[in-house]
Amino acid sequence: MLIKLAWRNLWRQKRRTLLTAFALALALILSLLMRSIQEGSYTANIENAARLSTGLIQLQNPEFKESQSIDDLLPMSDEFIQPAKQQPNIEFTLPRIETFSLAAAKDKSKGVMVVGVAPQEENAYSKLADKVVKGEYFSENDKSILLSEGLSQFFNVDVGDEVVLYGQGYRGQTAAGLYHIRGIVHFPMPELNNQLVYLPIKEASMLFSTENQVTAWVLHTRDFSQLRQTVNDLQIGYGSTVSVRPWNDLSPEMEQQIQIDRVSGIVMMYILYGIVGFALFATLLMMTLERQREFGVMLATGMGRMRLLQLLIFESLFISLLGIAIGLIIASPVLGYLYFNPITLTGDTAIAMLEMGYEPIIPVLISSWLFINQIMVVIGLLFLCLLYPLWRIYHLNIVSALKGGSHAT
Repeated sequence: MLIKLAWRNLWRQKRRTLLTAFALALALILSLLMRSIQEGSYTANIENAARLSTGLIQLQNPEFKESQSIDDLLPMSDEFIQPAKQQPNIEFTLPRIETFSLAAAKDKSKGVMVVGVAPQEENAYSKLADKVVKGEYFSENDKSILLSEGLSQFFNVDVGDEVVLYGQGYRGQTAAGLYHIRGIVHFPMPELNNQLVYLPIKEASMLFSTENQVTAWVLHTRDFSQLRQTVNDLQIGYGSTVSVRPWNDLSPEMEQQIQIDRVSGIVMMYILYGIVGFALFATLLMMTLERQREFGVMLATGMGRMRLLQLLIFESLFISLLGIAIGLIIASPVLGYLYFNPITLTGDTAIAMLEMGYEPIIPVLISSWLFINQIMVVIGLLFLCLLYPLWRIYHLNIVSALKGGSHAT
């Protein structure tokens, strides 16, 4: 009975009901668009940065995080990596040897990061061959290096010149080698462009005497939203003998930047909801004040106060559900279109993004948790706006209400 009565009461003032519902719908649409674009940009930036450097997940020796030592390694065998390959959300598995060495050419020397990679797998993952600006990409059996552009400028060397790498290998062995430069690679990030030297992983293994071992296995997921669950599954599968580190543990600076930017977006969203909340509060309060005589009659004829409060809650809930339905009906196809046809950037912004190695588009993330969060915010806003009207109804003076007095509480 209360549900039917609440539904009928809504349409006694159709214009007010529809205006309130559309205000909620507009807030929901704008917040969904803003949050979907924001989270989509974060996901794209994380995945692009991961392909350039750390990957989304790394399997490491538990001691490697603190020591960064070439002595703390993992097996480079199919048997070891098989549990990761069996995970349905894992798309790429790449072995890497990463360590610091001293590089010298002509009369200069500098500390560099040497990265041993499997050439074919690495190119499939990070498109490393596309970043070669001089020379050519190396092959699996090459005994040459790819030098980052910043280092080539520092040493004043070019393709075909020689570079000496000198450092410490596995268990204290001396690692020294003379290599020809096969190609020069350009990275959009200065911290990468000024320190990276790439070797085929076979040659890196010989240089650092690691035999059939690597410093890390780099993994990439198919579905970024399932990253946390995938990390948990991998940790369970490998146990305490392997450290499973996600991107935010590998690149805490990026996570902090994203968190700061995310907070600003959330603040803007709540400002939007605050503006809509004032309109909703005014509507609910007006709906309460102008119906005090009606409520007084209902109480006088035997309806309990709690039942009356329930009636008002049902009416308000119907308005919010109507607004949510309208918002989802409009927002869903818009987000779907933007997901499959993202907005393409042009001009200087597009050029800057291309130089960074990013596709010049505004990506959109479609995820159930985004929709659920916004729906819960709308419902929470409704009940927050209801607190005062419910308090007035609960303390309603029946006699004053029946007389139509302006102070019926």
